[in-house]
Amino acid sequence: MYRALTRDIEVLVEPYYLEEQSDPDDSRYVWGYRIVISNRSGKPVRLTHRYWHITDQNGQVDEVSGPGVVGEQPRLNPGDTYEYSSGCPLDTPSGMMYGTYRMETDDGEAFDVEIPAFSLDSPGMVRTLN
Repeated sequence: MYRALTRDIEVLVEPYYLEEQSDPDDSRYVWGYRIVISNRSGKPVRLTHRYWHITDQNGQVDEVSGPGVVGEQPRLNPGDTYEYSSGCPLDTPSGMMYGTYRMETDDGEAFDVEIPAFSLDSPGMVRTLN
């Protein structure tokens, strides 16, 4: 489990390899990840946007941004948690992801919350040194 805390908003990430959706013979590797966002602050916040920075093991970078997460812009009151799952395909057997969520308070203040960097590694991956 990976964890980050920004302005009393906690983000936990648990990545997992999706073997049934992956096809290494076709250079397709798929991971799922579960995110838990907890509002430990004293103010309600709404998650309005997401940004992801995804890097495969060859250094190829893909950046993804857009409104909300999984089609929602959840509002978290103090003490609330929000959980969702999503996925990421890569052409290589490993990579990493990190990003930010844009949060907005009821009075219109916007700020970014860190999504911790986490690794995407295929189980049983054998690394060869040349």
